[in-house]
Amino acid sequence: MLRLLSIEFYKLKHSRSSKVLSIAYFVILSFIALIASIEFNLGDIQIRIADQGIFNFPFIWHFNTWVASTLKFFLAIVIVSMISNEYSNRTLKQNLIDGLSKKEFMLSKFYTVVVFALLSTLFMFIMTLILGYSFSDYTEFSIVTREMEFLLAYFLKLVGFFSFCLFLGVLVKRSAFALGFLFVWWIFENIFYGILRWKGSAELADSIVQFFPLEAMKNLINLPFQRLNFIEAAANQLQADIQIDYALHWYEALIVLVWIFLFIYGAYALLKKRDL
Repeated sequence: MLRLLSIEFYKLKHSRSSKVLSIAYFVILSFIALIASIEFNLGDIQIRIADQGIFNFPFIWHFNTWVASTLKFFLAIVIVSMISNEYSNRTLKQNLIDGLSKKEFMLSKFYTVVVFALLSTLFMFIMTLILGYSFSDYTEFSIVTREMEFLLAYFLKLVGFFSFCLFLGVLVKRSAFALGFLFVWWIFENIFYGILRWKGSAELADSIVQFFPLEAMKNLINLPFQRLNFIEAAANQLQADIQIDYALHWYEALIVLVWIFLFIYGAYALLKKRDL
């Protein structure tokens, strides 16, 4: 595994665009801390985001991982470029000539995906602890460690999304087309969901679309803003029910794991079938 990873990171080291995008991704992640300074007016009420409990344990695990997961497209570009460059620079063919099997080649890409996801998760873990202990009103160990399963959800979401990008990169061989296909697929899932709601019901649509790849990844970390203090206060005043199940369920993780396997196996099957 280390040999395969060393090959991949040697290639990334000599790719200027990959280095710039990777550094930009982690720099932008660190900008989450700037959210604390945002203020806005809601009618006559002045609201400061930091005062709404977003940096309180345990909610901060949910909030930070959700925000960070929306920025994953920076690394997605690195992943699809990693594949397209193999074809455009003919390094894939050269690797195979040098004795690397197609299975090892695909494993090297998957290991790189996992390493990117691990590094991002570790970065989020450290930054969340720093922000939490700086701003949280609750620092008891039992509260700090509650809801840390969102880190696992974040890791699975990244691995699943990057595996999808890896599969698309192998499928179409060009990074621009791969990213375009990803966008088209996202549109397809939303249109299909809308049709199911129109022809059937929201329950039917949710029960079917949850098995689609992007929706399955999305369900790992639900939108956290309904948990903000002023949203909950407004809902209580209006007697509105905004109860949402935010927990990470085993079947949601299983669906994403199945998709990860299908994407990696599918990419390998395509690579194995092709005459390079």
